[in-house]
Parts: sequence; structure tokens; C-alpha cells
Amino acid sequence: MLFFAIIVGSLLWSLVMFRSGLLYEYGIGFWGPHGHDGMWHLALIESLSRGSNEIPILAGNNLTNYHIGFDLFLAVINKLTGISSSFLYFQLFPVVASLSIGYLVYKFVFLLTNNKRQALGALVFVYLGGSWGWVVTLVRGQGLGGESMFWSQQAISTLVNPPFAMSLITLLLGLIFLTRYVNKNRGYDFFGAVVFFVLSIQIKVYGGLIVLFALLLTGLWWYLVKRRLGILVMFGVVLILIWLTFPAFRGQGASLLVFKPFWFLETMMQISDRVGWPRFGEAMVNYRYGNVWLKAFLAYAVAFMVFWYGNMGMRFLAEYEITTWFWNYRKMGAVRVFLLSCIACGIVVPMLFLQKGTPWNTIQFFYYTLFFMSIIAGIRLGKVKQKRYWLILGVFLIPTTLGTLKNIYLTKQPPAYLSRAENEALLFLKTQPEGIVLTYLFDEIKSGRAKAPKPLYLYVTSSYVAAFSGKSVFLEDEMNLEITQYNWKDRKEEINQFYNSLDQQYVRDFLKKNNISYIYWVKPERARLGETQLGIERIYENQEVDIYKVIE
Repeated sequence: MLFFAIIVGSLLWSLVMFRSGLLYEYGIGFWGPHGHDGMWHLALIESLSRGSNEIPILAGNNLTNYHIGFDLFLAVINKLTGISSSFLYFQLFPVVASLSIGYLVYKFVFLLTNNKRQALGALVFVYLGGSWGWVVTLVRGQGLGGESMFWSQQAISTLVNPPFAMSLITLLLGLIFLTRYVNKNRGYDFFGAVVFFVLSIQIKVYGGLIVLFALLLTGLWWYLVKRRLGILVMFGVVLILIWLTFPAFRGQGASLLVFKPFWFLETMMQISDRVGWPRFGEAMVNYRYGNVWLKAFLAYAVAFMVFWYGNMGMRFLAEYEITTWFWNYRKMGAVRVFLLSCIACGIVVPMLFLQKGTPWNTIQFFYYTLFFMSIIAGIRLGKVKQKRYWLILGVFLIPTTLGTLKNIYLTKQPPAYLSRAENEALLFLKTQPEGIVLTYLFDEIKSGRAKAPKPLYLYVTSSYVAAFSGKSVFLEDEMNLEITQYNWKDRKEEINQFYNSLDQQYVRDFLKKNNISYIYWVKPERARLGETQLGIERIYENQEVDIYKVIE
């Protein structure tokens, strides 16, 4: 049964990744968010595999304010094996990660509870946990859907965020060592927990911050209840190592968060592709800013309950289990305190803070809350012996998974693709000597007019040229540059001036000053001046793409 559960769960998870990155008749297809997020990771993997510490979408700048652990891991494998970064990212890693998470969840829960049934229950929730969004979409006559109606992604989309998935592996390994350390007080278990908890922040900074918070609270609890300092010492060691190895933790990344309480609750109620109850959403905001505190409190409390239970789905069973822990809090155990601390941190941070550039990114803290609630709900489920209740549970769990796969990842056509002609052009560019590539700027107006499926250059601003050419691009993927807080707007203005200038000396100086070696244009993109005036020569052409080399 264990083998079957892990295989089926891994297969379902892998379906959200596996079809993307493969070559079809029309080119390479990308489903879900992979037309943007996948390009970013592929660009990083390609850059890191070249031994570069440069951000590949803003040539000449070092990579900062980002956790590179996942991308570095795949870059090393790419370098050692020669397996393409695309295959590693879309096909190989998802299978390995989903199998690993399933096995480690089972191992951790069995170590914690010494109960195979509870460990199996945790697997069910971890692989299939979903929201109640599908109920709302059914009532509205929209079929199965609504995975992220309450803002958070659900279990089926775990691999869509590969650093998050990989951080679950390091967190689970850290928890296994922590559990052993609490039980047996062995030095190498202490060391193992430290190593994997430190790795967590290198892979996913949100997960690392949650670990620090949980270690601190658990350490304090362990000292107060058991008079043992071991976990507080572990917290101190992890904190020091993170401080030494993760520059953003030393202050460079502190300005990425902004205090904006209850933004997720307000937008969840107001936005049409979320809950979409604008009258309620407007009322709660008006009460708040109008200082009508009682009504504001009640409105925000209702919105929070919608957010919490909407996202929880059947995971609300975890609350029954948690209640029993609190009734016997002195016997709760350090690991259970750690789990509860992770859950608390994962909900408090997004309720109070947003991230600059892309405000909704802090919802990723809540992903960890859902993950650990899944484990605890599974522990509770394992205490139910009647098989019919397991079957009933499955009826309520599976709709989110089926709806997401059917509507997003198993559709006939992807929302974005890289044409065969562009793929061939980028493969040619990849064979050329190192050099910075200048591309045309993303055109939002043309993108809005284009019909799906859209070619990547008209889909969203993305890192696709860097991803498939293996070259650093002068400016690309404005979205991720904004998230990582680079000053890219001045460079965008310079590029606009270059393309519109009629000054031959200026454009040549621009190319020379910025060390640009190649220009990549999708037809009919052009500058106002011609090739001779720009000082470039065509080195590749097909029906869709022109590639030029700057003449030295």
C-alpha cells in the first residue's frame, strides 16, 4: 500500500511538469506558469553551470537577493552529466522530488508516531490536499476548479515551485534528524539537523525563515518544560551559519518585505478570480479606514475564516489532532512544538507582510502551513480505522487535483510555446562564443493582442533567451528583476534610445560600452538604423529570427 500511494501521488504531481519543455509539432510547449517561472530557473541553471555568479537577465550584475540552492544543484548535475537543464527541470527532478517527499513524509511520521496507518494518512493529505475552491466553482456552474481561489496553491502544484519542493526535502530530513536527536540526544543527529536546516534557506528563503522561528520557539519551550538547552544551541548554530553563508540575511534582503496587514484577505474578497465578493471586500476596507472598529473586526474575522478554511479543505481535521496536543501540552514533545511553530509562522507573515515587486509572493510562507497541516491531518486520519471514512475523504480531496490537471496541465494546447524556428535559432546562438545578447524589449500591447497559444516573446516578460541560448542577456524578464530589486528601468530607457536613435556614433558607442556581442531579433523587430550603420553583421537567419554579431 505504501509503494502504491507514493507511486500514484508522484505520478499526479509530476503531471504538472512533465509535458512542458518537450518538443511538439508547433515547438516546445509550456503549461501553467512554466512559460515564465520555468524560463527563470533554466536561465539560472545555464548561467551557474558556466560557473558564473552573474544574473543572466541583467548582464554585468551579480546575482543577489535570491536563494540559488535549487538552481545550483541542477547546474552541478548538468555540468557533471551533460543532461540538458530543460530535461532536468521538467522531467527528471519532478519525479525524484515527488518520490523523495513521499518517502520522507512516511519515514518522518512513522518515526514521530510509530504508527504505519498514521504515516500513510499523512501521505494521502500531502499528495492530495486541496481547497474548497472546487465547491464554489461547481455552485457557480464553472465545473471543477478554484485551486487558488483563496490565494494559496494546493498540493497538486507543489512541483510548480521547484525550490519549494526541494526545501520540503531538506526540511523533512532536518525533522528526521531533529526527532532522533530529541529521542536519543546523539551528536550526529544534532549535526544532521543543523546541516539540513541551514540548507533550507539556501534553497527557499521562506522555508529557512520558518525554520529559524520554529527552532527558537521550540528551543525556548524545551528549556522551560524539560530544562534542556540542546535545541536553543541548535538554533544558535543554525543562525550563525545562515548569517555567514546567506548574504541576504545580513541585511541586503531586509528591504524586500513591506508591512501591509491583511492585503491577502482584502484582495481575496475583492478580485474576481479569487472569491470575488466585491461588496464585502469594499465594506471591510471602508470599515477599517473609517475607524468603525467593531464592524471591521467582524468583517476581517469572517474574511480570515474564509481564507483559512477555504484553503484547508479537509485538512481541518488537523485541528482536532492539535487540540489533543494542547490538552496534554507538557507531553506534547519538541517536534510537535516545532510543527505548530512552522504553521503559526506560515500564516502570520503573509497576513502582515508583502514582498516588494510582486506582493503576492509572501503567500509562499503559507505553503508550509498547508504542508504541515497536511501531515497532522494525516496523523488524525490514521486514527480512524473504518475504511469507508477514508473513501469518503478521498471524494472530497481529489476534486482539486482533478480540476487543476484538467483545466491547466492536461489541456490540448499550452498557453505558451517556443516555436521550432526560435528554438533552432537559440540553439545556434548557444554554440557561439561567450558574449552578451541584446534582445527587443517585451511589448505588452502586442502581447495583449496576441491569441493563445502565444510565442514566448509575446507571452509575458521572461528569461527565455537566456534560458535557451545559454548566454547573458542585456535586459530580460523585468518581472524577476523587480522581485529581486535591481535597478533595471534605466537600462530599459537606454535600450529604447538605442533602437530609436538615428545617431550612428551613439548606437555604436552603446554596443561597445555595454560589451554587447550579439543581437537577437524576432522578425520583424528592427532598430531604426540599418546593419551597416549599427556596425553589426548577420550570422544566422531563418523564417522567424535574425541573429547579428557586433563587428569589433
